[in-house]
Amino acid sequence: MKRARFDCYSGTACPVESTLELIGGKWKGMILFHLMNDAMRFGELQRAMGNITQRMLTKQLRELEDVGLIHREIFSEVPPRVEYSLNEKGHTLRPVLLALKEWGESYGLELAQSALAIKDRQDGPPAQ
Repeated sequence: MKRARFDCYSGTACPVESTLELIGGKWKGMILFHLMNDAMRFGELQRAMGNITQRMLTKQLRELEDVGLIHREIFSEVPPRVEYSLNEKGHTLRPVLLALKEWGESYGLELAQSALAIKDRQDGPPAQ
């Protein structure tokens, strides 16, 4: 994870910056969203996420665990079983994640499609 600037609380945007530093990026928000309702095993989470690699999922889960947003429980079984869940602090993000989902349903998909269309126009027609 890149070095955070959490000592800038004199600025009004710093709490936003520090929060995005913890949950931002392509995958962390989605991981937290999938863990909102139930604990999940690694494979379940990877299938729910879609095209995330095993290495990237492991890295993101470790970072979320290190900052104190998720809990990793190891069961003493054969074969070993590990489950991931939101801890108490992680659950406090529920309204934020639901607000992001609602905003995405209202605006995000449309804006993403517009951005993709602009990028396609800039790149020109596909080579044949």
